[in-house]
Amino acid sequence: MLMREFLRALVLPAAVLLAGLAPAAAQVAAKPLWEVGLGVGVLSFPDYPGSDQQRSAILPTPYVVYRGEIFKAGRNGFQARLFNTERVDSYLSLSASPPVDSTDTVARNGMPDLKPTIQFGPAIELHLWQSALQRMRLDFRLPLRAVVSVAWRPRQVGWLLAPELNLDMADVAGLSGWNLGLQTGPVLADRGYNQTYYGVASADATATRPAYAASGGYTGSQFTLALSKRFPGFWVGGFARYDNLSGAVVADSPLMRRSQNLSAGLGVAWILGQSSSTVDRHE
Repeated sequence: MLMREFLRALVLPAAVLLAGLAPAAAQVAAKPLWEVGLGVGVLSFPDYPGSDQQRSAILPTPYVVYRGEIFKAGRNGFQARLFNTERVDSYLSLSASPPVDSTDTVARNGMPDLKPTIQFGPAIELHLWQSALQRMRLDFRLPLRAVVSVAWRPRQVGWLLAPELNLDMADVAGLSGWNLGLQTGPVLADRGYNQTYYGVASADATATRPAYAASGGYTGSQFTLALSKRFPGFWVGGFARYDNLSGAVVADSPLMRRSQNLSAGLGVAWILGQSSSTVDRHE
């Protein structure tokens, strides 16, 4: 039921998820302006950060990459560049998250479902270092995103700030075409977001789930590793993400059942078409 609602409510998360498996190569190289295809991903993920229930799914997904001067689509979702210099980029970014069916989640049983969300807002990217052969690159990213639930009556549920260090490595371990990406950083959320995911209203309180009012602040840290390769007619990749919520401001929520979570996935996409024109891009 969770995946059916996910696909019915919003196609965007699937596209973002599949594209997000692949770290960009650290080298500047000529690439097609656009690529489209169709893929499938095998995923395992918690219902929400801090949940003690894990979901698995086989998810068909569209594969869309666009490398325009202003608009981009790929591993970081959909972006609209505001300005860029040799050291600093600024852009509007768009991402998404899946829903949670409370009926299937013991901790939330009897509570309202969590709707799928769209997350969008400005981001700044600082280019900190690049190797002499451009095979490695280290960036600092600072995205600020409004989180809006997707429903008949969309509403903003909060804000997220997720500063992160990102390291991209091309031809990792001497394997031609294999690209490795590493990301890590804290997640900060406002009261509205934390209340949506970790708050318990009085009407939803039970003997084992007391009422809880969440506050804003530090909501955990993430570490993501992704490995991928683009072959002539298809792309393959995988990722693993570790969430550590120890010390989070919502650590004492009755919905916080586990302080550590692991998400992982494998994906393959067949490239059905690409532009004949190319662009030089570091993605």
